[in-house]
Amino acid sequence: MKRRLSAASPCLNLLLGFISFLVIPDYSLAQTGAEVYKTYCAGCHGAQLQGSVAPALLKKDWKHGGDRASLLTTIRKGVPATEMIKWEGVLSEKQIEAVVDYILKAQTSPELVKNNELPLKVQTKRYTLTIEKLITQGLNGPWGIEFTDATHALITGKTGELYWMVNGQLDARKITGLPHVYGYDMVGGLMDLAIDLDYAKNGWVYLAFSHNSQNSSDKKTPGMTKIVRGKVRDYQWVDEQTLFQVPDSLQVSGGTRWGCRFLFDKKGYLYFTIGDMNRAQDSQILSRPSGKIYRINSDGSIPTDNPLYGKEQYLQAIYSWGNRNVEGLAQHPVTGVIYASEHGPQGGDELNILKKGANYGWPVITYGIDYNGKVISNETHKEGMEQPITYWTPSIAVCPIEFVTSPRFSRWQNDLLVGTLKFEELRRLVIDGDRVVEQEVLLKGYGRVRDLKMGPDGALYVLTNTPDALLRITPK
Repeated sequence: MKRRLSAASPCLNLLLGFISFLVIPDYSLAQTGAEVYKTYCAGCHGAQLQGSVAPALLKKDWKHGGDRASLLTTIRKGVPATEMIKWEGVLSEKQIEAVVDYILKAQTSPELVKNNELPLKVQTKRYTLTIEKLITQGLNGPWGIEFTDATHALITGKTGELYWMVNGQLDARKITGLPHVYGYDMVGGLMDLAIDLDYAKNGWVYLAFSHNSQNSSDKKTPGMTKIVRGKVRDYQWVDEQTLFQVPDSLQVSGGTRWGCRFLFDKKGYLYFTIGDMNRAQDSQILSRPSGKIYRINSDGSIPTDNPLYGKEQYLQAIYSWGNRNVEGLAQHPVTGVIYASEHGPQGGDELNILKKGANYGWPVITYGIDYNGKVISNETHKEGMEQPITYWTPSIAVCPIEFVTSPRFSRWQNDLLVGTLKFEELRRLVIDGDRVVEQEVLLKGYGRVRDLKMGPDGALYVLTNTPDALLRITPK
């Protein structure tokens, strides 16, 4: 049976997860400690060991011991009752020793990491890319970006911020009156935004966020992803309308994997996603909101050709189900086919073709195992359930996807760009119908890629968190 590695965990050990039978290529044995760290650890602990979604590794106090023997044991065996599971079988012994020695040497020789500046020009297969660090300060956990015209863009921040970017610079003035959000860890809070297809005339902005009816910040309070739209007028969020909100009886406590990604398709339908909220079985239950992709009209009404339309016992906005946590949606500019990227458990992040009324199998079929190493399902295929067109093992923590439409990137026209969190990568995929025929890693180590947008100027904008930044990329 094929299995997967983790897609989105806040801990070093879950950067790849533990699969005891994973075959390690011979070339990995020759990796330096810095290379092992960059590949497997930097996405959560920071490129310079400074910490990000996981603790810093430049420090004096180590909870489980900071000497060589203790670090080797921690990485090999993991830490019971924590998310730090064992790495034996994922990394070779030489790789584990190399990364431990790198971490230890960095304690007394910080120049090893402080001088590790990433280049601002990168050679790829078809272009030399110029990377401009457009915004490096002022953002707080950025999640989504949308351009409203040639010079303005809106950016969401996970703790409930909405920022204006004007002519490539962050506007210091705050937008007030935004809805209360909670659960703003690495997978919740204020998430994606969308701009109405007729924004220039109506000004509608769409937001997705973690919500509970009590406006509580306690994660034990039941909650669920909520969808609203409103307008930004004189730095005020006004005219808010609720488009999707489940009854309190369908909210869940202690949820995680909230989603949420938006997509307006060419026909004007609004798609959004909700993750399984750590309740995998709910993904198969059509009367519960978790683990689904939804489709609504821009005013929140239900399209009459939705697969569950008129079935009062179900949530009629549902478009597909059996999804674990979709955080990427993109429509092919020529064929109109919609693609979705989905986090797996330990291993096997997926790229799927979105189909109306389709069941993507979670957790009945999966290529992954649970974070504690237990088998989730012995089945990888089942009649009536969809297969991904590709999946990634080890997990890359796949997140945003965006088709290339800019004439400035004519050699990449209609290729799919894929951003990753854990591996801090930007990838280019060549897609032929239901097949991925080529993949290229364009960037690595510039941050956890949370969103991608082709800008009005034809440049590619890459939004990262840890570090919180916006990059502008142009080809030579």
